[in-house]
Amino acid sequence: STANTPEDDAPNRYSRTERTTYSRYSRDANSSGSSLPSNTLEKRIEELERELSKERQENARLIKMAQDKEELIGKLKEEIDLLNR
Repeated sequence: STANTPEDDAPNRYSRTERTTYSRYSRDANSSGSSLPSNTLEKRIEELERELSKERQENARLIKMAQDKEELIGKLKEEIDLLNR
């Protein structure tokens, strides 16, 4: 394995969606919050909650895939060791 994997890169640590969401927050923080009706804010919160739920599901799926690959790597290493003996 290499020391500089994509997971270790700071720019890749957060998904594109999270980065754009963060920029949206900082942009919204500069505008006056009272200019948006609460109905619009509630819809935006619901939209963000749905997006967060999808991101969490995707994260769980990716973690499971990584665990499965690590397990497979372990099994293959054991098999290689047996073949070398």
